[in-house]
Amino acid sequence: MKLDVLAVAAHPDDIELSCAATVAKLVQQKYKVGVLDLTEGELGTRGTREIRRNEAEAAAKILGFSARVNLKIPDGGIEVTKKNVVKVMQIIRHFQPDILFIPHWQERHPDHVHAHHLVKEAWFYSGLEKIPTTYLGKKQSPFRPKKYFHYMQKYEFQPSFIVDVSGIYERKKESLLAFTSQFYNPKSKERETLLSSKLFLESIYARDRHYGSLINVEYGEPFYSIEPLGVQSVFFMM
Repeated sequence: MKLDVLAVAAHPDDIELSCAATVAKLVQQKYKVGVLDLTEGELGTRGTREIRRNEAEAAAKILGFSARVNLKIPDGGIEVTKKNVVKVMQIIRHFQPDILFIPHWQERHPDHVHAHHLVKEAWFYSGLEKIPTTYLGKKQSPFRPKKYFHYMQKYEFQPSFIVDVSGIYERKKESLLAFTSQFYNPKSKERETLLSSKLFLESIYARDRHYGSLINVEYGEPFYSIEPLGVQSVFFMM
């Protein structure tokens, strides 16, 4: 299956927190979008591997992903090794997405930083013919996505563009509520964390309202491009 966009995350729920509404809007526009979770998030204070896997599957159905793959790299152990680079290359070559969504290189969580560098290397090397890979028993052809864009997590950056997600934003909220072990749940008996506080999700919604206000819409999700972006007309941006 060929994808139009592959969003890569260190942990399940990273994509939902950062760019779920953009993904949902792309699906609504009939693009095929998939997610690659590098780890199972097993070091999280709340939940288990199995719980988080079920939550991720539920969120995938809500957002309409065409595929969701987990590489099961150890949580807290995302390293830029040849083995891990090849693992990500295999997924890129398998789905052949035109665009990647990836973490920014300046982030609070070390896994997010390492995920950025890992995926960037895999993005480049996946286009080299002389690095052979196989996947599901089949020899793969070289393939490099045309662009990669950084989504925003904890630390903010000056966006290259902001996607108007006002009409689809409730889908993002719904996908986040699928992660009942991680976010605010008054019925939970597990220890409270920063993410499980009542104010955490409100802060996500408030930030998206802020970035929406910068382009005069209700909600917006920001992205950064390290390369200039060309447009056919200035009216494209209105």
